[in-house]
Formats: sequence, C-alpha cells, structure tokens
Amino acid sequence: MLKPLLNLFFPPQCLVCETLVPTHGTLCTECWNNVPFISPPMCACCGLPLEFAVDENTLCGECLREHPPYSRARAAFVYNESSRTLVMKLKYQDDTYLAPVFAHWLRGAGAELIAASDLILPVPLYYWRMVSRRYNQSLLLARILAEHTGLPMLPDGLKRIRATAQQTGLTRPQREKNVKGAFIVPEKHRAAIKGKSILLIDDVMTTGATLNACTNILLKADAGQVNVLTLARRA
Repeated sequence: MLKPLLNLFFPPQCLVCETLVPTHGTLCTECWNNVPFISPPMCACCGLPLEFAVDENTLCGECLREHPPYSRARAAFVYNESSRTLVMKLKYQDDTYLAPVFAHWLRGAGAELIAASDLILPVPLYYWRMVSRRYNQSLLLARILAEHTGLPMLPDGLKRIRATAQQTGLTRPQREKNVKGAFIVPEKHRAAIKGKSILLIDDVMTTGATLNACTNILLKADAGQVNVLTLARRA
C-alpha cells in the first residue's frame, strides 16, 4: 500500500545513471546493456569470462600457468566504466542502500560456491581505514548474503594487521608485496575455520593479490578450502 506513495516522493532511479526506471533497485535498459554481467562460458577456476569453452572444466591461460590458491572464484559482473560507478557508490559514497541489491546479484553469481560453503568471511579493512570510511563494504555484502543464505558469517575471521597502500595503479608484483603479511587469522577463530569450506567476500578482484593473500592465510590456518565471491572483477 505504501509503494505508490514511496514512488511518488522517491521516484525509482537507475542505480548507475539515475534516470527514472519502473522499480527501485534496478538499472535502465542502456545501463543493463553497459554493465557486463558474467555468464558461461568462463574459466572453471577464476571465473574469467571466455569467448568459448571446450567444456565446463576449461581453464583460462593464467590459471593453466599457475593455479590460484583458492579453489574457485566467481563475480557478478566485469569491472568497466559503468560497473565501476556502482562499486564506487557503495565503497566511497556511503550509498549503503545498494548492498542488498548487490548481495542479490552475488547470490546469483555464486550459487554453486554458496552451496559448497560452510562459512562466510569478508576481506577486512585496516582499523584506521575502517574508522575513516565508517563501514566495510565487503562486510556489508557478507552480512546480507549470510542472512539470505543461512550460512554463518565471521565478521572478524580475518584481521588486517597493518596498513597497506591503495592497490589502484600498482603492478601485480607491487600489489603482492603490498599485501604480503597484512592478514592473520585471530587465534580465537582458528577452531571455527579448521576444516571448513570458506566463502571469501570482497568487492572487486583485479590481479587477485589481496584475495590470494587472504586465501593463503586461511589455508595455513587449516581451512578445508577457500572459494572467492566478488561483486566485480577485471576481465
């Protein structure tokens, strides 16, 4: 009953360009076409979109050269100019109302990973960055995903123990060096993580350096396996 009144005072707008759309929490036709949502074929390991796949176990060249430490990774869409706007709104512009919409997209993109997981963990922020930003976007997504799926979530299952430079603009080796030794599994959570299939949540995968570092720490803490689910990824 309140929906028409809500639409009257707060007309639904496209999440990217803010033009009027029929319902809240969606994109206009043009932006739907500009945001490249990921669907098969894709790399069976890292989820990179492929032009074609021989079978469901096809790997991309990067994963053939060196298999990542995580078992599988999936993302909702490719990170481009239009999708970047969505990520930045959540990450830097306090548009936390987007988190439920994004969590719904994550649930669709990562259905197989969710079904194979025991525990959800978000990639953490360092303390002072958390203070300045006031929230962790990965934690927001993980919390809503946990509510929707019924999977337990450890908000502090991983801890970032030192500040790291922004990854934007860094090369792959620089990114790897930047996050080396930045994460730990707190002693109090080791028993909860041991032997479990972990679903690691982050907003964007670029080179994968941060997610690889988190995965390696979780495996060293005796996690059974780690799968990665992100909102966006570089193609």
